[in-house]
Amino acid sequence: MRYWYRCSECGKEFEMTPELMLCPDCSAQQQPDEPLRGVLEVDFEGVLPEDFEPIDFLPVEKAYFPAIPVGNTPLWEPERLRNTLNFPNLYLKDDAANPTGSLKDRASYLVAAFARKHQIQDIVLASTGNAGSSMAGVGAAAGLNVTLFLPKTAPPAKMVQALQYGANLIRVDGNYDLAYDLSMEYSKEHGGLSRNTAHSPLTIEGKKTVALEIYQQLGKRCPDYVFVSVGDGVILGGLYKGFRDLVNVGLLDKVPVVYAVQAEGSSAIYRALHNDGRFGPPIGSTTIADSISVDVPRNGYYACKQIREHNGQCITVSDDAIIQAQKQLSTAAGLFAEPAAATSFAGFLQVKADLPPDATIVLLLTGNGLKDIASAMKGVKIPE
Repeated sequence: MRYWYRCSECGKEFEMTPELMLCPDCSAQQQPDEPLRGVLEVDFEGVLPEDFEPIDFLPVEKAYFPAIPVGNTPLWEPERLRNTLNFPNLYLKDDAANPTGSLKDRASYLVAAFARKHQIQDIVLASTGNAGSSMAGVGAAAGLNVTLFLPKTAPPAKMVQALQYGANLIRVDGNYDLAYDLSMEYSKEHGGLSRNTAHSPLTIEGKKTVALEIYQQLGKRCPDYVFVSVGDGVILGGLYKGFRDLVNVGLLDKVPVVYAVQAEGSSAIYRALHNDGRFGPPIGSTTIADSISVDVPRNGYYACKQIREHNGQCITVSDDAIIQAQKQLSTAAGLFAEPAAATSFAGFLQVKADLPPDATIVLLLTGNGLKDIASAMKGVKIPE
């Protein structure tokens, strides 16, 4: 396989190098307080065997990946939940089973391998919590130095995770967007490979492996619908990228209908889709689902493009619906998901009356409930 970068906006092609993060021409048009311009995606040519492993479809040789078991997460067949909801072909893709408890390990895994290939020792990023603890954990396995900018409002469990893994943690007195800006300034001054979501093309590419696994675990077929929670839009972008790549190599003939589910209090992509793809002035995010709480979705333009081109749907759900979905998922399936992960289930519950009961539906669950106990306590009653 041969790999290179292609700009998702102008189509210009580039060699994959550590220095290149965005299309130089398109990113030059960047305006303040808007999603990133010139997001790059990995393009390829070559033949992929039908019995491939997802790691075979990534643009770094196997020898450079650290010895940490990222991916190959279970696809649950939740019998009780299926019977309760009358959806016999409902599946739960449990990415909380990754080593640090979230889907973000998929991106960190590829970033770490790319850094090792190019003999880069330092990684820099901002995070609401999961990406940071993920890069810290995978970085520890890879022997890399990780500098993390984390909002002080991040759940303590995610902060402690990153510290346990040995990250250089810088707490930010502000939101994720400020942490992102500070991390970019730090990179310019001190160097280091950016693992910032969407800014690094490897974040979309690494996350595409979840789609490859879903395809394989369903017996090499495409689901009818996939539900995914959306903040910055990079997991959504990776999901689409994986299914599109399977179509491009002839292993699938279609991309599933993807439901992008946003919290009502952090819904910039939803608003843009209802405004001809235009992002207005940022609105401060307020949602219990911290992992998808962003004012300016860095992958917003790319995400909107994927949704429009592949007939996807974007919906919003309330925080109350998220809390209720988290509890129902726990009690009816035995899967304890953090609020951002349960958002995909809340979206499914909201639209299930419009879906065929015999459809094959996958709910992508992105993080473990133990990462944010304070939020989970809102859905239960503590006995005296």
